[in-house]
Amino acid sequence: MAYAGFQQSPWSGSPSGQGHSMHATTIIGVVRDGSVAMAGDGQVTFGDVVVKHSARKIRTLADGQVIAGFAGAVADALTLFEKFEGQLRSHDGDLRRAAVEMAREWRTDRYLRRLEAQLIVADPDQLLLMSGEGDVIEPDDGIIAIGSGGPYATAAARALVRHSEMSARGIAEAAMRVTADLCIYTNDRLIVETATATHDQSEDNSSNEQ
Repeated sequence: MAYAGFQQSPWSGSPSGQGHSMHATTIIGVVRDGSVAMAGDGQVTFGDVVVKHSARKIRTLADGQVIAGFAGAVADALTLFEKFEGQLRSHDGDLRRAAVEMAREWRTDRYLRRLEAQLIVADPDQLLLMSGEGDVIEPDDGIIAIGSGGPYATAAARALVRHSEMSARGIAEAAMRVTADLCIYTNDRLIVETATATHDQSEDNSSNEQ
């Protein structure tokens, strides 16, 4: 099976990673100043051979207000995308509720728990990592990266957040280019998707904070 990049989560020992060397991509999500950006490279590796340079591992959902990216076995990730999109519709676009229900189903369903992938899902206000262990993790700093180049991308993005005024998109792109220079399983053919909070969303968030 060709892999578009999976790395076992640093937060969990997923059994789906046993017996495989799964790498071959980097996906990063960055939330900043009411905007979210997600970037991924296009490389797909089969064993030690690069079989595709321009794969799309990121897609938009909910009329462009939710972005999802995957690292893992391609067919498995597409199945998970479809399941998550269904949960998103069922919960009227509520990202967190959809993610929690998706993670629960992923962990308990006999078929789904065999799928080898990780997902990052995001809207302009939150960024979540989902795994087959039932994890739904929100980072403290608004940055998540998965895949073989995840540590490089995370480090680069954190430095840019702390020492620049760059946008979420600019940070995600720059971090991915650093990663492509370092990780042999990540190329520089980037796909970047962004979403920005609408005026209505901003007013809702302000009301909730008061």
